[in-house]
Amino acid sequence: MPSKVYVSNYPAGDFRAMPAIGDGHALLKWVTSFPGNPARSLPTVTGLVLLSDAEDGRLLALLEAAAVTALRTAAAGVLAADTLCRAEASSYAVIGCGVNGAETARMLLAHGVTPLVWDVDERRRKLVADRLGAREAASAPEALSCEVVITVTPGADVLYAERSLEAGQHVSLMGADGPGKAEVAVEELRRAHLFCDDWEQACSKGIGDVGQGVAAGLVTRDDVTELGAVLIGEADGRRSAGDITLFDSSGLAIQDLAIAKLAYAKRDELDLKTIEL
Repeated sequence: MPSKVYVSNYPAGDFRAMPAIGDGHALLKWVTSFPGNPARSLPTVTGLVLLSDAEDGRLLALLEAAAVTALRTAAAGVLAADTLCRAEASSYAVIGCGVNGAETARMLLAHGVTPLVWDVDERRRKLVADRLGAREAASAPEALSCEVVITVTPGADVLYAERSLEAGQHVSLMGADGPGKAEVAVEELRRAHLFCDDWEQACSKGIGDVGQGVAAGLVTRDDVTELGAVLIGEADGRRSAGDITLFDSSGLAIQDLAIAKLAYAKRDELDLKTIEL
């Protein structure tokens, strides 16, 4: 059981249980996502991550889910961009300046790249730009036209309309993680070289951008490459300088497991609190 996600959808949001097991550890992530929460001065994502020893079942760590999610989302989006973008790419942007978008911008800066940041909320994008030392985009079109773009939005509105993606562009689509969400027009999938984190979860069930293409009959399994296959050399990534590459991520519990394991291994260095159970 390397990674699965179980989703219960409600009108206001959804509840997710995500288990994973590997390398001597087991994880359960319980997370809720309520897009309307910011209007109530509440975070969109809340939940817990439980890390256990897979040999004897001992609970080893309890982590705040939003922090783990932000780290794994940023890492996946940046890794995909680094793997699939043109070697000479020089302009980067992050669309969406919530918790996950801010972490993505921070990770790009740590990677030696200063991105443009954009959010429909002017206050939020200014805050992220000023706090991190990123650059605030003058407009959404300026950010969306960058050579490398990582979108981290709620997925309620399409960012890339039909025929809007530019030759050679790479976009990591991180926001459309549930049914009905999309950040790119479904017709644009025909023009792009498609990648995902996990076919079964991200695409075959109609979740996310590529999943909607599958549901519409525009995309088949043969059209989509899992990023892991590229990383281990079993599949090709970008095919040419003019190739448009799209990475569609729904987020994997196995990624949460990797983050939780690392945090536990570095608990003394990170000065994490300890409680007796």
